[in-house]
Amino acid sequence: MEIIPAIDLRGGKCVRLRQGDYNRETVFGEDPVKMALRWERGGAPRLHLVDLDGAKVGTPANLEAVRAIARAVRIPCQIGGGVRDTETVRLYLEEERLVDRVIVGTQALKAPEWFHDVATRFAGRILLGLDARNSMVATAGWLEVSETSAFDLARRSAHLPLAGIVYTNIANDGMLSGIDRGTLDDLRRLCSLGPPVIASGGVTTLEDVSELARIGREHPRLQGAIVGRALYEGALSLPEALRAAAG
Repeated sequence: MEIIPAIDLRGGKCVRLRQGDYNRETVFGEDPVKMALRWERGGAPRLHLVDLDGAKVGTPANLEAVRAIARAVRIPCQIGGGVRDTETVRLYLEEERLVDRVIVGTQALKAPEWFHDVATRFAGRILLGLDARNSMVATAGWLEVSETSAFDLARRSAHLPLAGIVYTNIANDGMLSGIDRGTLDDLRRLCSLGPPVIASGGVTTLEDVSELARIGREHPRLQGAIVGRALYEGALSLPEALRAAAG
């Protein structure tokens, strides 16, 4: 199972939010490239980039920082936040080749036909971003909550040639609270659908990583875990997390 450090970008800085709340921000670095190189040197197999400003406005807003990170590291990156049209997908994947996978969340719910087309056109390179608040899909940088359950959206999309599903329980994200049993059950359920699954939100301790690794051995489609605040605040070290993920 991959351990994937998160780099959340806001105003060109490396930050973390609590439960997706833009008013509860902690700045962890003025230089995202320095942070990216730190995680690469620590053994990260890939990086998870999030354009927080882009998620709010619906278009890439931290492109220069993304470019700088992509040029500096040798490991692959995936990005989400503000991906609402084909042009943005093409920019990231083809025109500038900044990342190898793009995460689509809001438009998967609001424009399902478009999502079907883009997932088919860029087969194996689109991740479905499932961000859930009380099991319901949240969109637009988590500022809006829909009436669609996360599992229902995943089930509707499972037939597509996705790179995988990134599942985030917003209640746990950035809280250093660990992964609750309900989220673990959700991950098991998502693994039954077919596409690979990546856990996100609340990964705090080695016990969390070990529990995910155990689930991954039972359900091989659970292939990764995104880790953010726990790494930045030292609650979890990347080398230890990598060893725990390897069993």
